Amino acid sequence: MATIHVDGKEYEVNGADNLLQACLSLGLDIPYFCWHPALGSVGACRQCAVKQYQNAEDTRGRLVMSCMTPATDGTFISIDDEEAKQFRESVVEWLMTNHPHDCPVCEEGGNCHLQDMTVMTGHSFRRYRFTKRTHRNQDLGPFISHEMNRCIACYRCVRYYKDYADGTDLGVYGAHDNVYFGRPEDGTLESEFSGNLVEICPTGVFTDKTHSERYNRKWDMQFAPSICQQCSIGCNISPGERYGELRRIENRYNGTVNHYFLCDRGRFGYGYVNLKDRPRQPVQRRGDDFITLNAEQAMQGAADILRQSKKVIGIGSPRASIESNFALRELVGAENFYTGIARGEQERLQLALKVLREGGIYTPALREIESYDAVLVLGEDVTQTGARVALAVRQAVKGKAREMAAAQKVADWQIAAILNIGQRAKHPLFVTNVDDTRLDDIAAWTYRAPVEDQARLGFAIAHALDNTAPAVDGIDSDLQNKIDVIVQALAGAKKPLIISGTNAGSSEVIQAAANVAKALKGRGADVGITMIARSVNSMGLGMMGGGSLDDALGELETGSADAVVVLENDLHRHASATRVNAALAKAPLVMVVDHQRTAIMENAHLVLSAASFAESDGTVINNEGRAQRFFQVYDPAYYDNKTIMLESWR
Repeated sequence: MATIHVDGKEYEVNGADNLLQACLSLGLDIPYFCWHPALGSVGACRQCAVKQYQNAEDTRGRLVMSCMTPATDGTFISIDDEEAKQFRESVVEWLMTNHPHDCPVCEEGGNCHLQDMTVMTGHSFRRYRFTKRTHRNQDLGPFISHEMNRCIACYRCVRYYKDYADGTDLGVYGAHDNVYFGRPEDGTLESEFSGNLVEICPTGVFTDKTHSERYNRKWDMQFAPSICQQCSIGCNISPGERYGELRRIENRYNGTVNHYFLCDRGRFGYGYVNLKDRPRQPVQRRGDDFITLNAEQAMQGAADILRQSKKVIGIGSPRASIESNFALRELVGAENFYTGIARGEQERLQLALKVLREGGIYTPALREIESYDAVLVLGEDVTQTGARVALAVRQAVKGKAREMAAAQKVADWQIAAILNIGQRAKHPLFVTNVDDTRLDDIAAWTYRAPVEDQARLGFAIAHALDNTAPAVDGIDSDLQNKIDVIVQALAGAKKPLIISGTNAGSSEVIQAAANVAKALKGRGADVGITMIARSVNSMGLGMMGGGSLDDALGELETGSADAVVVLENDLHRHASATRVNAALAKAPLVMVVDHQRTAIMENAHLVLSAASFAESDGTVINNEGRAQRFFQVYDPAYYDNKTIMLESWR
């Protein structure tokens, strides 16, 4: 901690912070543009000037950029000094000379950092009366709009895209007051994390194109705390609704999980909520047709199915909440509840859960992954199966430069110095997969082979680390040399991390990852293990237990069950369509509860229209075992009283 003096008042702050961050943490107002807590300080915008004094007796002082000045013990500064205030107002005026007068039509209006900072500095009158500089905008793909004329050259976009997310197709061109931030040519941004430019940019240069198509101001939208439904990582989000449809998804800060950033799939992949063909009213089969039911008729129809059947089985879903799956299990009985997951996938999921529960290895939170100094990824293409983990791995690899800078007592926020000292130094990352992955560009070594060979590699690494682990025969000399390199890197690391999961389709790969982690723990390393599952609530459903989808289909095929309730599960995604259709055709009574129109509804006798995550409350459990709640953003019946869409647990 450090004691600083601001405008005659004494404050206790974190001495590792810069003055800007320290003052903001105290609730003091200093305008800024280029600084970002995840990106560090570069002093590009010159907006955060304050007056710094040598001591309490100094009355002259000097202007400094607060983002580039450490909050050392005994610092004396003034935010309200007249010279500092005039300087900050002048900086805003310079930035606004070329900024267009388009706030009424800009998508950032009312949600704009530039607007806030301009008001904060007191700049309310423009003296500039000449021609403004103009740029040609680029087509950056279906998700992000580009309006370069709004740019204030804070450099946040390229610092995030290139330095943080390791993107290669966005840069800065030009010089002086004529710089351009964009791609070498028009084209879709290639990074899976490009959507964060929308929130990183303090103006309206990069905006959400999916929102622009159905635009409204932020104050006209209704938001609620929620959890991303796209994978098992459980990023925190804020979905925004207007007139009964989702208009955008924003990052919701969680310092333990996703921090400031989302992947593009999580940010833009909400379109299924707005599909026009979603089931919005319960329907019941009458011959070859379906008739629409009201809520009372639907409940009576469901009760009749349950009452008339001798044995009812329930098929749950890894994309449904804990509450919904539990309600179904209570309805049909634990012995008649099936997870809706294919047998092989369920076996891998149970093995992963066993490793996490009984292995004695720490499972880091998403943010903690960034602190590990050696990473081995076995079998997972992390960018495709848990993209936000891939972004965290990229920060872990860059941690080498931060370590080198810290050894020279360089503060963590001095990012330019860190990059200069590090000179692209990296912590080791090793990746195995059946094909190229999006992490190959930063990997020290990649191994492309069938999953069986990947498992053999993992077992061989574990044996080399701990000779009590099972040995592997038939390793050729070239591969053994690589194994030795990996072993040396993992054994020499203070905090090695092993990443695997169920998506590789191999229990052996998961077991190999567990063996490596166990061997490292036996050597005294502060090792972590991360398992990536397939769906948002796969871990939660695995913890609940139940038979596999194959078992459920077997019940229907043999006639043991004469009724089935399918909960939020497109069974064709987990088993062959031929087998699913044949099994459902044998069932005298089929009830489907879902918020999406799926092919299995053609076999249903009763369809209950359910609410999506945006229209319901619930709990999901992410890949690390973290239970998180999501809340209803809006009630669809508010806009259409004919709509009957309840949470599936109701």
